[in-house]
Amino acid sequence: MNAIVALCHFCELHGPRTLFCTEVLHAPLPKGAGNGDSPGQGEQAEEEEGGIQMSSRIRTHSPAEGASAESSSPGPKKSDMCEGCRSLAAGHPGYISHDKETSIKYVSHQHPNHPQLFSIVRQACVRSLSCEVCPGREGPIFFGDEQHGFVFSHTFFIKDSLARGFQRWYSIIAIMMDRIYLINSWPFLLGKIRGIIDELQGKALKVFEAEQFGCPQRAQRMNTAFTPFLHQRNGNAARSLTSLTSDDNLWACLHTSFAWLLKACGSRLTEKLLEGAPTEDTLVQMEKLADLEEESESWDNSEAEEEEKAPVLPEGAEGQELTKCPTDFSLHLDCGNWQPRKLSVFKSLRHMRQVLGAPSFRMLAWHVLMGNQVIWKSRDADLVQSAFEILRTMLPVGCVRIIPYSNQYEEAYRCNFLGLSPHVQIPSHVLSSEFAVVVEVHTATRSSLHPVGCEDDQSLSKYEFVVTSGSPVAADRVGPTILNKMEAALTNQNLSVDVVDQCLVCLKEEWMNKVKVLFKFTKVDSRPKEDTQKLLSILGASEEDNVKLLKFWMTGLSKTYKSHLMSTVRSPTASAS
Repeated sequence: MNAIVALCHFCELHGPRTLFCTEVLHAPLPKGAGNGDSPGQGEQAEEEEGGIQMSSRIRTHSPAEGASAESSSPGPKKSDMCEGCRSLAAGHPGYISHDKETSIKYVSHQHPNHPQLFSIVRQACVRSLSCEVCPGREGPIFFGDEQHGFVFSHTFFIKDSLARGFQRWYSIIAIMMDRIYLINSWPFLLGKIRGIIDELQGKALKVFEAEQFGCPQRAQRMNTAFTPFLHQRNGNAARSLTSLTSDDNLWACLHTSFAWLLKACGSRLTEKLLEGAPTEDTLVQMEKLADLEEESESWDNSEAEEEEKAPVLPEGAEGQELTKCPTDFSLHLDCGNWQPRKLSVFKSLRHMRQVLGAPSFRMLAWHVLMGNQVIWKSRDADLVQSAFEILRTMLPVGCVRIIPYSNQYEEAYRCNFLGLSPHVQIPSHVLSSEFAVVVEVHTATRSSLHPVGCEDDQSLSKYEFVVTSGSPVAADRVGPTILNKMEAALTNQNLSVDVVDQCLVCLKEEWMNKVKVLFKFTKVDSRPKEDTQKLLSILGASEEDNVKLLKFWMTGLSKTYKSHLMSTVRSPTASAS
């Protein structure tokens, strides 16, 4: 994450001060860094850090070079600092952590070396400990602008037996230029920074209680209540954080925590480039997910109300109540919530075509594309589910309504994919209907066993598939254009299964675009039939099967798309009225 995390302190003598900060460097250190490299080399080693030009050069001086380093550092002078304002001793090189996976370095020191970064951190420090404070002066807050960056700040108190009010004021801030990223990281930063603060406060509380037990300060201050305050606090105004927590490794621990925070926060959120508008399948899936969430919330609320009002049930009544769940709920689950199976019986559309045979597969695919009801009867529920998982890829998501396996027949308006057990009786009008196709799975006799000719067919060699319909598709029938193209792709052995899947996706998108044009032309603009026929011929869909397919697929359009057209586009008659 391109950000800076800093620990700030409000000193009673010098005001807000930056104690410790950790930066992210993406470029490797230039050769000669820390060995007296010239200013020109330092300027050439600048890189962009969160939209700010910064130097990737880290100055590491020996204690003998402290004077020269102090004169060139953008930080405050040594005379303007006390023990409470200082973290690392003069000449301390700071801390560096190397991330070998990403070639990123996490560098910690008291102040940023680059003057512009120092100014940004300094301003954020002052604002976090003065004007940008939440009620109670302890807690998180967000502020910032495009010029000086955006800041997540969490202020807190540290116990100190020698401080005014027995506590000192600190803050941990995270600064970056990306406002949206920082806001999205709020819950993560709040939890982790709160953990760091709790650890610091816990250590300081132990030291505070030990000092109070040894030498209580409250009674001593009551005896010197009339002593001038400046004279009273002259000797105890400055105490370092290492002294307050009694932890000599405090800064190394903070460096580790801040470096991990920057790495983890940068890894948890990733940006994805969306190439174009979302597809209709994506919109429909989002709408179904939202409907499921609303339904589950309302179901939970109704159950909670019933539990409050319902009397105590006798033993065994719970099982009876469970059967009162609405049957419509299973329709919305589709096969996305099916339990994973140990064996996927049908591998792909090409696999199914080889198993069923070309004529039977063409009949089945024609009924699927036309929106007719597809019924599978088998003892093996896994077989039926795998068949539906394959067949549903031929349709838009909004056109799929599945009941995976049932012990009774369901009407076509409830589902276009229905799995039944073998003993279920199908009504005679359905068996003779041209709007339904039935696939019966029988156990094959030994004489009818034959190799199917595709991979992993051991699970299918024991089955025999019979496809029947009241309106069988003639072999010489042209059929919908998408079916012919699909069969051409399936029969082309030069195309792998993955390539065939992508071809199917492209074909569905092509025909969904035609569906959108037809919907706007007929439902929104209300054009006459003559113009509609001209449009269908232009779209290459004037044949009867293509028209039926377009009308069925029109039911799979998302509510978002339909409402958008209906609200933004008006027919001439509607606008005139």
